[in-house]
Amino acid sequence: MAKSTITLDGEHLSIDQAWSIALGDNGVKIASNAMERMEKSYDLVMTAAHSGTPVYGLTVGVGLNKDQPIFDAKGNLTPEVIDASKKFNAAALRAHSAGVGPMLPDYLARLSMVLRLNTMLHGQTGAQPYIAELYAEFINRGVTPLIPVRGSIGAADIMLASHVGLVMMGEWKARVNGVQMSGGDALAKVGLKPLVPQGKDMLAILSNNSVGTAYAIEAVRSARQLLNVSPVVFAMSLEALNGNVAPVLPQSIAVRPFPQLADSAKEIRDALSGSYLWHKHDKRALQDPLSFRTTVYTISEAMRALRDAEDTITVQINSSDDNPATVLNADKAYQDSSQVAQYFVKDGAISGGIFPTANFESLPVALATQRLTVALVHVSHNSMRRSLHLEDDHFTGLSRFLSAAGNKGHGFGSLHIPFVALHAENVDLANPVSFDIQPVAGGIEDTGANNDHAARRLKQVVDNLNVIYGIELMHSAQALDLRLQADPQLALGKSTKAMFTEYRKVVPFVDQDRVFTPDIAASQKFLEGYAINQK
Repeated sequence: MAKSTITLDGEHLSIDQAWSIALGDNGVKIASNAMERMEKSYDLVMTAAHSGTPVYGLTVGVGLNKDQPIFDAKGNLTPEVIDASKKFNAAALRAHSAGVGPMLPDYLARLSMVLRLNTMLHGQTGAQPYIAELYAEFINRGVTPLIPVRGSIGAADIMLASHVGLVMMGEWKARVNGVQMSGGDALAKVGLKPLVPQGKDMLAILSNNSVGTAYAIEAVRSARQLLNVSPVVFAMSLEALNGNVAPVLPQSIAVRPFPQLADSAKEIRDALSGSYLWHKHDKRALQDPLSFRTTVYTISEAMRALRDAEDTITVQINSSDDNPATVLNADKAYQDSSQVAQYFVKDGAISGGIFPTANFESLPVALATQRLTVALVHVSHNSMRRSLHLEDDHFTGLSRFLSAAGNKGHGFGSLHIPFVALHAENVDLANPVSFDIQPVAGGIEDTGANNDHAARRLKQVVDNLNVIYGIELMHSAQALDLRLQADPQLALGKSTKAMFTEYRKVVPFVDQDRVFTPDIAASQKFLEGYAINQK
């Protein structure tokens, strides 16, 4: 299934590597040092169990049931005690499998497994090493558990990620290279032994944010593509307007040096290299509408938000979100406190501790995706306003609604309605959801971050904005054609000319009124696949 392998060690996975594995372009290999950490982490958990130490999810229940012993934890791991742990783990995986809606597409389900495998290899799960092997085998052999799309509040995706554990046990459903079958048949088809979860295995499988982070990665990658083409899309509209380059000049930018601003301004200037806009024009306005003049800010702030989101996600996928965390060679800080001392595992063969954590909290990723969403809605707003101005002969000096000569019809007179509608939707999607949580689990789990929900909203904003940009491209290309008809020697920028030329191969000039629905779809697809190195 995969062409080559990427070695996972829990510390060095990039967003693009994870995506490549999810698409099946690469397989995975577990680094030997990472597997050694898993083995020692598992030994630490078993040592704690032998000592009779109360451990969340191991010797006592989870959630509100943290005060309920699973078995008599006196350190005597008899066959009866081990059997009780196995039954508890299997039952908990079933009870926490309560997702909603259709199933994730295979690439997102695979992505969630890639992320969980890598965070597991960081070494704090305390799970059987065989679980990591199963994740790797599922990824490499095309075994994709069916995971529902919704049902998480972002305090670990416990109701969704649990479905992976069911398939590992030979239950539930999976697709093997696209063919759906039972979990048991899936394991048999690829020759894997069913998992018998015990100890901390159940928590390791379900208590993580792999699904929400997978959503976030998809959304952020889509946003990256959109922002990569943004300087050229805007530059085309500036040429379509016969606009003023003054707001992106280094002299203008230097007096207010916000991070990223100079870089975004340079990208716009570079896109306009060789353009007629660098030559004085007697019909050019001294100052253009704000949606043109301030776009360098909207693009630069969105780029800042994008980089923050990428940096935050990179930390998330290369660290542990386990609770409790099994920490090998744990820092001895505060060990003289009896409250802290109880978390340390004292054994001559292994050193470490099992610490209750809040590392399942997905707020850093949720806030980063929400910030990016808000920034992109500013981009959406400016794009909408620019297109409206390009329809207006008062601003362009061209025909009303960009109608071609001889077109006595409507031109682009109604084309603004779809992007105005989509922008209104984007404004709604920008509302934060990270604090809209109700208490669950008897009131003890009384907060969350709705990371999954926030990431899905970001992806929808990006999808909408690609359409809004696509319609802006329809306007700017139409206006440029009208200008070129009036002046065939009109010089376009190096990058804008390249985009304009490629775009006209998929969406031709509008010489007479026609159905625009296919043009809108083609424009969106064009932008989603346009490589900026074509400039």
